[in-house]
Amino acid sequence: METLERLNIDIERVANSRLEGVDFDNLKFGHVKSDHMFIAQYRNGQWTNISIKPYDYLQLSPACIGMHYGQMIFEGLKAFRLEDGRIGIFRPEANMRRLQRSAERLAMEPVPADIFMEGLQALLEVDKSWVPHGEEQSLYIRPFQFGDEPNIGVKASETYSFIIFTCPVGKYYDKPVNVFVEDTYIRAARGGVGEAKAAGNYAPTLLPARKIKEKGYDQILWSQRVDDTLYAGEIGTMNFFVQIGDKLITPELDGTILPGVTRDSIIQLAKDEGIEVEERMISVKEIFKAAETGQLKDAFGAGTAAVITYIAGLGYHDRHYDLPPISERKLSTFFKQKLNNIRLGKEADVHNWMTYV
Repeated sequence: METLERLNIDIERVANSRLEGVDFDNLKFGHVKSDHMFIAQYRNGQWTNISIKPYDYLQLSPACIGMHYGQMIFEGLKAFRLEDGRIGIFRPEANMRRLQRSAERLAMEPVPADIFMEGLQALLEVDKSWVPHGEEQSLYIRPFQFGDEPNIGVKASETYSFIIFTCPVGKYYDKPVNVFVEDTYIRAARGGVGEAKAAGNYAPTLLPARKIKEKGYDQILWSQRVDDTLYAGEIGTMNFFVQIGDKLITPELDGTILPGVTRDSIIQLAKDEGIEVEERMISVKEIFKAAETGQLKDAFGAGTAAVITYIAGLGYHDRHYDLPPISERKLSTFFKQKLNNIRLGKEADVHNWMTYV
């Protein structure tokens, strides 16, 4: 067994890698797992048992607090194979900070920065052969944390597990998506946990998602009513952007939506280019009026898994509006290409977003 001295990470490698059996030309998102996983445990007031082991099932008590009372959080980020062969991780510190904020919101012990960053680096060094070479491919990284104390009682767990595993992936969406504005069910309310990447935020969205698929839509645009006005929030798997006239608009971070790393990156890139950006409450009525008058030039989703996803059309009750052809989408196409170029080392990383393995 190897030991990485800096964090004293014990490394147990697989006897036989599964890499040769992977069809990298047909990667289904999230289905193929790499050989190893990183694990750290919080016990008796300190993080311990830090190791890299073969990817495998976990042994947990049926009374695990996280499974009963929802102390579960996660992150998603990506590593890329650069043109020169290096491996770069896109903005891991931002994901680390968001995981820590999510932990604090759910009364969990935050994972220290050195354990997150050095554990991630060590895991990717061990599984570096799993980072795909295709331009539309990447290594998706899933850090997650949960309360693992075996205790049936509504309280914060006194012990935690933190794990990172990875998956080689291709595109999340293989085509532009049709999005339906949901106003019956809600994803989050102010004062809730909408801005945390909590596992419990996702299960309640599955039934509404199933219902809109029966209507021919791919994703939900969540909304909330304030003073009888319906405002846009985020899409199920990504943040939401629209271009009305020459302005790029995205819902403000009001505690009900996830502060996306890709969202933040797009806002910064827009400012770099002198593009006017507004982070504010935007009503569904304003968006649909812009569609009716021809001022809705673009709409897209942005997220780690989805990257930049074109929105083909927007629906609400019995109304549906098709957006301009993809060939006419200047802003979303620009952001998509710019982010890809930075991640693959084709353009200068002026904001130092990439961390190299």
